[in-house]
Amino acid sequence: MSGVWVFKNGVIRLVENPNQSGSDTQSRRKVMVYLPTGEVVSSYSTLEQILQSLGWERYFGGGDTDLLQFHKRSSIDLISLPRDFTKFNSVYMYDIVVKNPNYFHVRDSH
Repeated sequence: MSGVWVFKNGVIRLVENPNQSGSDTQSRRKVMVYLPTGEVVSSYSTLEQILQSLGWERYFGGGDTDLLQFHKRSSIDLISLPRDFTKFNSVYMYDIVVKNPNYFHVRDSH
């Protein structure tokens, strides 16, 4: 994470990459790669197939219709993702990576 801390009107906040243009920011988007095949996860249907092969199941008990959720019977872990794939960002990617070590990697898109 890079940026500048700005103190204004009694509030401090982080302004990330203040000198980057929009095109630079777009090129720095993250992608998640499924390591066994080298495939970039580009949709929830692909991700769901991969997660199911790793023992994850859809979880419908959360009650939040804005989320897709997956759980493993063998653990207490729960993966919660925004239903809209365009909102799938590095925070959600790293959550999947941590809960599935050696299967996924997050990198800059090129």
